[in-house]
Amino acid sequence: MPKVSVLTPMYNSTPQYLKDHIESILKQTFKDFEYILLNDSPDNKELEKIVKSYNDNRIIYIENPKNLGIAASRNVLLEKAQGEYIAMCDHDDVSYPDRLEKEVAYLDAHPETGVVSSNFIVNFNKRDISNYPLNSYDIKTNLIVRGCVVLHTASMIRKSVLIKNNISWEPEYEPSDDYRLWTRLIDKTEFCNIKEPLVVYRVHSNNTTSNTIDKMKNMETRIKNELYSIYPYTAQLSSNSSCIKLFGILPIIKKKAYGNNIKYLLFGFIPLLKIIK
Repeated sequence: MPKVSVLTPMYNSTPQYLKDHIESILKQTFKDFEYILLNDSPDNKELEKIVKSYNDNRIIYIENPKNLGIAASRNVLLEKAQGEYIAMCDHDDVSYPDRLEKEVAYLDAHPETGVVSSNFIVNFNKRDISNYPLNSYDIKTNLIVRGCVVLHTASMIRKSVLIKNNISWEPEYEPSDDYRLWTRLIDKTEFCNIKEPLVVYRVHSNNTTSNTIDKMKNMETRIKNELYSIYPYTAQLSSNSSCIKLFGILPIIKKKAYGNNIKYLLFGFIPLLKIIK
């Protein structure tokens, strides 16, 4: 069985973007993987032709009998995956050659971690680099207070964590089903974002983020409200208040802005957490 299952759902993919994506996976320095591509637009036969034009026995092409949507398609891919780790890759993004190697090495060395991702570059612009939190505590806090700070298309997940906790992608939370997945894993495992960018994230007029931005914002608000009911103190951290008081009287946490980031200090001087914008 392969160490890693690389999973890519496709829906009316832009041909050149799909080719760039496939070639970036086939050129990985880490070789022990299966590569499953699922066509969720089965009437689009061009996608099948593109995938099957690559002569690589690691490639597995499958298609849904009808369009199921992104979350359901990801679950179909998860069921097919044989690897210990699953690497999520969107059909229009490009992975750096050592992405899989570095993520596998991290999970192998940190058995307590179930999700590793990385920072990313937008549209090949090396000056447009993300600044996501790196350690598990900051990632979890930012997931609750700020929003999705784990890039799905750069992520590698320990499959056993999903299976053990019966967690998968939930269609009712589309197009924020990835954010929902991470928040359900907050109390189940540890997270890591590798500091260096390992993926080029494409932003263009046809990708999901561009086409569903309003729906995504509404769904993120719903997810945050659900999180606040589980972690009620975090609702105060997300407010504009500069100080959180115990019983409304005793100041226990102060908020201090510096640059684009925010620090929370216990009793005004002990570093508690950092929100990275």
